[in-house]
Amino acid sequence: GLELSHCVGASSLGPAVPWRSGGPCKMKRVRTVFKPEQLERLEQEFLKQQYMVGTERVDLAATLHLTETQVKVWFQNRRIKWRKQSMEQKAAKLSQFGVIQPATADSTDIKDHEEDTVDIEL
Repeated sequence: GLELSHCVGASSLGPAVPWRSGGPCKMKRVRTVFKPEQLERLEQEFLKQQYMVGTERVDLAATLHLTETQVKVWFQNRRIKWRKQSMEQKAAKLSQFGVIQPATADSTDIKDHEEDTVDIEL
């Protein structure tokens, strides 16, 4: 599961309900910090395939001592970075030839699109 930090802003008005919006207790997820060895292995796997699903993801997560969700999210974020780099390289090539390019999607558009996708485990 997700690691959560301690409840902040709790008051004496009653028991804290972590996920209630506007409640006295706000829970915040702790950002995962990957070890260099984990990142190296994740990058190696990404070079082989940009999508990691099913038992492959479970096995990789176990090998790296991570949760399946951490591996899934890492791959989602890495695909966003990969697409952004691809668009920047394409734009650089076009600018070398003096081609005027239409406005490209910024990273928030890509992120919104990525969040709309559904991961299907086989």
